Amino acid sequence: MSTAEHREKAKSQSALCAVLTISDTRTEADDGGGKIIREALAAAGHAVKAYRIVKDEPAQIDAALRAWLGDASIHAILCTGGTGIARRDTTIEVVERLLDKKLDGFGELFRMLSWEQVGAAAMLSRAVAGLAGETLIFAMPGSTNAVRLAMEKLIAPELSHLVWERRR
Repeated sequence: MSTAEHREKAKSQSALCAVLTISDTRTEADDGGGKIIREALAAAGHAVKAYRIVKDEPAQIDAALRAWLGDASIHAILCTGGTGIARRDTTIEVVERLLDKKLDGFGELFRMLSWEQVGAAAMLSRAVAGLAGETLIFAMPGSTNAVRLAMEKLIAPELSHLVWERRR
């Protein structure tokens, strides 16, 4: 089957998702990235089962992810924050330890699209995605522009297809 045929078969597949914001400063009231993710998922016909904000502490990130990975009803976990190169950015190290299969194209495409917006600063992003068991995990930067880019151009258009591919 072609990609178009796969997408056609997958278009009715909705995903149950969890959203994790990693930040030392954000609260639910000012978590713009988390809000963009939740709104984009809803607009694409997906549901959010869980939402949390944790500090950029490896143990907190790991505990939140492992709790959701233990819930077989969650198809995808979408993380925002902690993907850069600052000393406190630890999301990628935690996520990569959990992945069984990486979706290298996500990070590659994200940085390519980011290049169009921020130029060479796109190389600072370590955005990553993959499968941890049966659950998709996406780790995006914390800026609202980066989250909007990842959701609009990559995740929302393809999430149904990704979930369908994994379930068939």
